[in-house]
Amino acid sequence: MADAIISQVVETVAAILKDKIRYEFNLVRGVDKELLDLSKKLKKIREVLDDAEKRAVKEPLVKNWLKELEATAYEMDDILDEWNYSLLKHEMEASVEPKPKIGCAFIPSPCSCFKKVSNRRDTAKNIENVKAKVAQILKEKDEFKFESNSQPGTDFVKPQSISMIDSRKVYGSDIQMKKNEIVSKLMLDAANMQILSIVGTGGLGKTTLAQLIFNDPQFGEDWLKIWVCVSDPFVVAVVAKDIVNSVRKETSPQDVSQLDVVLQKLRESVSGKKFLLVLDDVWTEDRGKWEPLKINLDCGAPGSKILVTTRNERVAKMMGALDSDIFYPKGLSLEDCWSLLRDTSLAGKIEEECGKFEDVGMKIASKCKGLPLAAVVLGRLLWFKNLEEWKLVERSEIWELDDEEVKLFPHLLLSYNELSPSLKRCFSYCAVYPKDHRIHAETLIEEWMAQGYLPYVRGNGAVELKGREYLENLAMRCLFQDIKKSESGEHIEWCKMHDIVHDFALFLRKNDDKERSCQACDPSLASHVQKYRSLSWDKEESCHVCDCLKSVRVLRIKRSEAPPVGMEKLIHLRRLDFSNIALSKDGLEIICRLYFLQSLLLSGCKLTEIPREIGNLVHLRRLDLSWNRELKELPESMYSLVELRSLSLEGCSRKEIQKEIGNLVQLRELDLSWNWELKELPESICSLVELQILKIKGTDINCFPEALGELSNLSRLELPEFKVGSQYKMLGFLKKLYRHLIGSLDFKIYCSSISEMVELVEDARQEQLKMFLQKLERLKISFEGRMNEREQPSSSSSSSSSSSSSMLMEVVEALVPHYKLEKLQIDGYKGSRLPHLMSSPLNFIKQIYLFCLSEVSSFPAMGKLPLVEILNIRYVEQLKVVGREFLGIESSSAEVVVAFPKLKELSIDKCEKWEEWEDITDEEEESAAVSIMPCLTRLSVFGCKSLKKLPHRLLRKASSSLRYLDIEGSSELVKTYVKDKEGSARRSISQHHPQLLLRH
Repeated sequence: MADAIISQVVETVAAILKDKIRYEFNLVRGVDKELLDLSKKLKKIREVLDDAEKRAVKEPLVKNWLKELEATAYEMDDILDEWNYSLLKHEMEASVEPKPKIGCAFIPSPCSCFKKVSNRRDTAKNIENVKAKVAQILKEKDEFKFESNSQPGTDFVKPQSISMIDSRKVYGSDIQMKKNEIVSKLMLDAANMQILSIVGTGGLGKTTLAQLIFNDPQFGEDWLKIWVCVSDPFVVAVVAKDIVNSVRKETSPQDVSQLDVVLQKLRESVSGKKFLLVLDDVWTEDRGKWEPLKINLDCGAPGSKILVTTRNERVAKMMGALDSDIFYPKGLSLEDCWSLLRDTSLAGKIEEECGKFEDVGMKIASKCKGLPLAAVVLGRLLWFKNLEEWKLVERSEIWELDDEEVKLFPHLLLSYNELSPSLKRCFSYCAVYPKDHRIHAETLIEEWMAQGYLPYVRGNGAVELKGREYLENLAMRCLFQDIKKSESGEHIEWCKMHDIVHDFALFLRKNDDKERSCQACDPSLASHVQKYRSLSWDKEESCHVCDCLKSVRVLRIKRSEAPPVGMEKLIHLRRLDFSNIALSKDGLEIICRLYFLQSLLLSGCKLTEIPREIGNLVHLRRLDLSWNRELKELPESMYSLVELRSLSLEGCSRKEIQKEIGNLVQLRELDLSWNWELKELPESICSLVELQILKIKGTDINCFPEALGELSNLSRLELPEFKVGSQYKMLGFLKKLYRHLIGSLDFKIYCSSISEMVELVEDARQEQLKMFLQKLERLKISFEGRMNEREQPSSSSSSSSSSSSSMLMEVVEALVPHYKLEKLQIDGYKGSRLPHLMSSPLNFIKQIYLFCLSEVSSFPAMGKLPLVEILNIRYVEQLKVVGREFLGIESSSAEVVVAFPKLKELSIDKCEKWEEWEDITDEEEESAAVSIMPCLTRLSVFGCKSLKKLPHRLLRKASSSLRYLDIEGSSELVKTYVKDKEGSARRSISQHHPQLLLRH
């Protein structure tokens, strides 16, 4: 149903024609009338498109009519694009030609005049041809007797007061029963690897069931768990590579065609390990593709399991699942289907109001055929509709259509028909990605822009914002899933399409025409470009561009030894991703002649220089030059790209940023991270009034322009290590940034005297700086400076020592916020006591890392910390005893006391003088009012060679969730708990924690 992409094309073409008539005064005679006439015809056609799109579902002749219109609209779009290109090329070439001598300046070049007139005549002829086609299409339009648009689809906008539905909620008793049944079977020991399968139609909930099983707590950390989305086509090397990457968390060989190498790595990855491997959405029935994987997976430990989800029972049997190991989940009952549909569509309404919709709702639920996906999609469709509109949905003729393909998607078709033409095009375009592909939101929006799918909106960044609205709208209709939001939660960063939704999008773009024959390129590529004007090249050999491919708007080169041959033909290209492919200067110069480029991604291309022709790309909005480590200089012409919104120079070798960067007045994101030698920013950067994101982490910048904090649109700032104290007077600058969001900050504190610490504390307590600090989510404080000799703590100067330690505590407490902060790291702390915040129940930090504490000899009541999950303590030089006060419990208290209520991981490393960990009392162990570390799963004691014994009563009191005890480099503990396997200390722990893995 390729008709979905027509309406916006027609609108765009009409707008371009209007601009051409207004501004091109020197048109070839008669072309202006031709354009006006064509524009009127296109507008007439556009008036009936909504009706035509709906009728095309059941009327093949209408569908063919729309396809012809689509092809003609694209042809017109290409003609105008080529016309624009020729004019822009002429302008670019004229700008670099030597200026004529004085007295001859009014005489135009005969050659350039001829070219310009010739181009216009060609354009006029092409427009005339298109006009003839449109006239025929218009004539056929009248024969179909379409209705004019009465209720066109609209962009769905979520009311701000309504919260999202919890998508994790699972309905139906059968899925829980099946989950328990399958888990029980997977827990059975077996001598050989066992294969089980879940079989059912699309949208039934197979993947949901597999996810419930995969996350069952019975599959603990003694299982190697691997999840791989397979889909179609089934490529052995790709599946093997995905398994290896999941196990090793590393990238296997780039060339996945090296099958033997990848299979060997697969064998090494699972050898001797008990694993649970889920292969989700398998389609192939070819045993020859499965056998190489199975042979190499067979070397796993006895009891290893493979769980397969598929729509085809033959697939399950081909892979080796016995009849007793194949499970067929049932669809939802009518009542469950109605419950899911009701909770999705009527959330927040009272029971009495929901009751008014029940009769018609049950009828609609019956049409879902037990499919949870259908119930959710229809529920979102019915959101905020009144009772009469529910009845219209129930009586829709879509439920009665005979087309076998349409029968698969009636619920999706209903939701799709309510979209605006723009949203329809954006949705159907997503079929360009393979199944189970993790879609990057920013990339998708850029591709929508490249295709011209997003309406023009005035304002810097307004088009991108419209793209985000579209994405949110589609997600609200459950046309996307597995959604990951940004850290702020404001917008979608990543998403996927359910395989049935993907099938539907493919159906919408399906081209029933025969593949065109072409001697120069693969016909399937030509067909793909014809449908999407987008191409992803994932082959080693270089791509050859022929006329079949030249209309492409989006090109991704994933693997290639060189740029596409004939790339200069790609004059329509808007987005080019050439990341991680070595690119020569000649190749880059060709790219710089693709004047319509809006997004150019050249990350990791081994570039050493950028040609001045980069200035030709006057429409460029995003330029990514990151991780070209040898790139040191940039041409001045690059700063003439006034349309640029995003510029990344991350990981390059920039020593300075030219003052001309201030010319990029529309820049919204600038990434200069990890340019190690970059020491300052030019004052002109403060001219970037539209700047929203500035990243300078990993640079050596110690001085900032004063006006940087006055950039009112700057919402996110990633700073390098921030030096304060002594000669570094930078803390005052942070006060100017209190309006800006900074996720993390590293403080390096250089204080050589108590007076400097006093000054630092006073600055930190100023209101604006406190507001700034309270926005932090991650904070690292490192003490780097040395005290003056006369103020250093010493045995003969206890008052000086006390004063110094007290001030160090105040420095930390002044700099550490108590609200949003989730992660805190303190390095090189020289105080004798830890700050009070380390035992404050008002402290909401989740992760604490305390390294290199030179004077601390004991720990405060850290057990009072309510939310800390990870506590890592390392190199505490003077620590000898960890006392009972560490837990923060008081035996006399009558109330229930919980020490470390959320702690999951406790690690104490390299404390060489540590001799004793004081245990709790018998009474505290027996008391029901005392709970200690109820969530602890891992305890690590590394390099503590003087510690001989662990607190047994404390560990017995700790939750049975304790799974790992690591005592590496602690010789006395190894002797007590590892070598003496029959000793009382070993038995004391193993009896209460039989599942405990003791590692050394």
